[in-house]
Amino acid sequence: MEPGSYLAQLAEEFSLATEFWNFNGERIVPSDEAIIGILAGFGVDASDDEKAAAALEERHNATWTRTLPPCIVQTRGTSWRVYVHVPHGNWVYLTVITEDGNYWQIPQVDHLVPPRMIRGNLIGEAAFDLPGDLPVGYHRLQATTETGVHETPLIVSPRTLGRPRALGRNRAWGYSAQLYSVLSEDSWNFGDLQDLIDLSVWAGGQAGADYILVNPLQSGAPMPPVEDSPYLPVSRRFLNLLYIRPESIPEYAELTEKERAKIASIKAKLAASLKGVDEIERDVVIVSKVEALRIVFAHKLRPARQVALNNFIAREGDDLKRFSRWCALAVEYDVDWREWPEEYQQVDSEAVEAFAAEHDDEVRFYMWLQWVADGQLLEAQSRAVDAGMRLGLLTDLPVGVGVKSAEYWANPDIFAKGVTIGAPPDYFNHKGQEWGQLPWRPDRLEELGYEPFKQMIRTLMRNSGGVRIDHVMGMFRLWWIPKGFEAAQGTYVRYNHEAMVGILCLEAHRAGALVVGEDLGVVEPWVRQYLADRGILGTSVVWFENYDDGTPKAAETWREACMASVTTHDMPPTEGYLKLDHVRLQHKLGLLDGNLDDELAQAKGEQERLLRILRERGFLTGAETETEEVVLALYKYLTLTPCQLLQVALPDAVGDRRTQNQPGTYHEYPNWRMPLSNSAGELETLEKLFTDERAERLAKLMRDSIPKRP
Repeated sequence: MEPGSYLAQLAEEFSLATEFWNFNGERIVPSDEAIIGILAGFGVDASDDEKAAAALEERHNATWTRTLPPCIVQTRGTSWRVYVHVPHGNWVYLTVITEDGNYWQIPQVDHLVPPRMIRGNLIGEAAFDLPGDLPVGYHRLQATTETGVHETPLIVSPRTLGRPRALGRNRAWGYSAQLYSVLSEDSWNFGDLQDLIDLSVWAGGQAGADYILVNPLQSGAPMPPVEDSPYLPVSRRFLNLLYIRPESIPEYAELTEKERAKIASIKAKLAASLKGVDEIERDVVIVSKVEALRIVFAHKLRPARQVALNNFIAREGDDLKRFSRWCALAVEYDVDWREWPEEYQQVDSEAVEAFAAEHDDEVRFYMWLQWVADGQLLEAQSRAVDAGMRLGLLTDLPVGVGVKSAEYWANPDIFAKGVTIGAPPDYFNHKGQEWGQLPWRPDRLEELGYEPFKQMIRTLMRNSGGVRIDHVMGMFRLWWIPKGFEAAQGTYVRYNHEAMVGILCLEAHRAGALVVGEDLGVVEPWVRQYLADRGILGTSVVWFENYDDGTPKAAETWREACMASVTTHDMPPTEGYLKLDHVRLQHKLGLLDGNLDDELAQAKGEQERLLRILRERGFLTGAETETEEVVLALYKYLTLTPCQLLQVALPDAVGDRRTQNQPGTYHEYPNWRMPLSNSAGELETLEKLFTDERAERLAKLMRDSIPKRP
């Protein structure tokens, strides 16, 4: 790409990286074809110089053809200059109308810029400085001109996010769990919200933990085939019906004996069909669970419960209506809406309205399911706090959704078309990753006042003590891959991180919630400091905290503003990691370049560097015969860090070895389908966990090292 060319200027206008440095420190220049493909995702045709020049001129004129910017996100304590565009020579007044109804008059400042002729109209630019002491909140910026009144959202966020009051200045520890994998004797062969309640009671009371971080609970398809990955939901706004426990719905107790017997029969047949199956079978479970849920749904609600449901539907508004219609249509015509009859592919078409009217009971069924799931999640958070947890549940936010998703069908204009997101090549995957997810267009987010993002974050924080943002770097830049290109052939697209992080901090501030950003992988160095300054915790993993030469960092030198762990869901549990299960698996799947012996030797050498430190610290003697002793030593080492949150992987508590997810694979490995098991490879039910001596030993280590203080 020629510097200064129309294509290069367009790439800069849309915040595309025309060069970057990879994980090896090499300068990479994406191809012109990749840049053109990504610009097409913005609806921009840059396929030749003439078209690129026209697109560039339109982009330059866009700001001047609107009176106010589409949205402003300001940080409290920092002034902000606003540029207002009106016909040259016209007067304009600027006013802030705060969310509580107060008015702030904004003075105009000197700004000597010549007017610009656009489509035969001479447009002038005036400047105003918003003061830094505006109150935190969602306000309106109003421009009164000779031609009328114009408004735009003005969002003022706190400069930094304080720690939740329940934590004070104290450190805390808790568990991470893939909820679907945590089965009980009463669950439907799928860990659900009732299991989460019981797990929370054990973790907060007996084990002494302050939180449980769970995998994303967002919605999957309402019928088979159901996507296994919790990080590929059909909607990030709503919950997965698989996590509902039918017997925990209040109306279940009001069913007739015959109806309850029918549900028990459905559950028994499900258990019989899965006897001897050693994996989570979502497709089988959802069919049985929906059949049971329909029986409960058919029962008439008591008046107060009906009012509560009506209030929920009103609060969730059009988003819930559209999602529920998508579910009903998906059951009728299959999950991929692109294959539906054409008249149903447009969310607000007359055909969709007619379908919804004809299938009103079905649409209300999916609204009811969301209400039930929301209530059970609220109960889980309440019971977790009652059990002694200071935070309770931490929920997880996936990066995006797929092309078949309800979110894409309901709001297609927000997403870039013809591109997906992923990750560039790094130390752990030399070919890069393509995640099959669609990116939000940063320009459309701004035009919508970041409303979709705000509602998503608000929903996540409603029934939790905090949220983990998967791949938090996506609020700064995302790796976009044009259709037909390899994962390594994409480039970065920047987002307005001041706006997105600002809204995140504002919502967390109001919810009294904690925020953790998953900032592993290729991260610009300044990003971690920026997040820390805004009060957002980062993520540290014991095996990755090394200097450039591979030497492990002393635990005492780790950053304070983070959640620290020994492993992650993208790695095997520590027992399997120590036994190099991941290397053998990656080699078997063709994800590594070298031969197996060399890869094993390298991985063993990397482990030995850290184990040597554990021996120097006296946590190991070198004569250990059980892997559990090494696992305990690693967690003991973790407690020496100054990190604000420490995380214990539930599989580590029971000695599980199997990897939940192998990045870079889809059907090649049964990702996200492993039930929690013990060190002998036997199913570890909740009932066994509660009396598991190994789990108690690790919990005691954490309790003794991180005691609770008032």
